[in-house]
Parts: sequence; structure tokens; C-alpha cells
Amino acid sequence: MFEKPQEAHHWLKPLEGVWLSEMECQMGPDQPAMKTTGEVTCRSLGGMWYLIEGGGEDADTGAWSTLMTLGYDVAQGLYVGSFAGSMMSCLWSYQGGLDESGRKLTLDTMGPKCGSEGMASYKDAIEIIDDSQWVLTSEILTESGDWVQIMRSEYRRKN
Repeated sequence: MFEKPQEAHHWLKPLEGVWLSEMECQMGPDQPAMKTTGEVTCRSLGGMWYLIEGGGEDADTGAWSTLMTLGYDVAQGLYVGSFAGSMMSCLWSYQGGLDESGRKLTLDTMGPKCGSEGMASYKDAIEIIDDSQWVLTSEILTESGDWVQIMRSEYRRKN
């Protein structure tokens, strides 16, 4: 039962640390883009799981906080995780893998449609740019079958 981190777990290690974030999201095609800044801390649970906890404040919606968990399930051969935010009641469950370059982790999930009833498919992707920067994007699959980016967050190492 006491597993050791594998090579796939080590991919997540560069996310450790304290980060300043700048985020822009758009919750629908006719909605204005919202911009916010915050701070994010990522810590490891023994190299097996990574907890990315963030927060900030928006003039329109007030204070917000989020928690993302990421790890690698050796039995499934997939990265897995979850996302919860103080601004929503949905717990997002992730699974996915690295692209061919090995620099981008794409996580598939299902969640409520932005601005309407029902559920939709989403892709959240983490791309490690270098030791001091990474990017998180979120795309939604539209009813016409197109992937549309609805959120982009850039993270820069604080220290």
C-alpha cells in the first residue's frame, strides 16, 4: 500500500512553491471578460499528490478561494485530481495525460454549462513554461462541437 512516487509524479514537482496569479475568464459568449489577481501555494504530500490552493479578491464578486489536487494513478496510468472553488457547488473530477512534448498536462472533466442548464465537457490544461512560470487554461466543448477557451491564468513564482 505504501507506494513511492514514480517518474510521472515528478512532472508535478515544478508546481511547488508560492505563485502570483493573473486570471482572465469569460463565462459566456455575450459576457464581459473578468480579470482578477491572486496568490497560489502548491505543496506536496510526499511527492504523490500536489495541493494547489489559491485565492484572491474581485471587485464584483468579492473574495474567492480554490483548491486543486493533482496526482498520478499508477494503476490507471492517468493523472487524476479534483478542483473545488468557493464560488461554485460542483466538485470537478479530473483525469488526463501529458501531450507529446511532455510540457502540457491536459485534464478532462465534466461540469455545469456556463450560463445555462445541463452539463458540458471541459479540458483544463497546465503548461509549465519554465521554473518561474506556468499557465492554466480551461476550454468548454460547445454544442457545435468546438472547443472554446473560457479561462486563462498565468502564474509567476513569487520569490
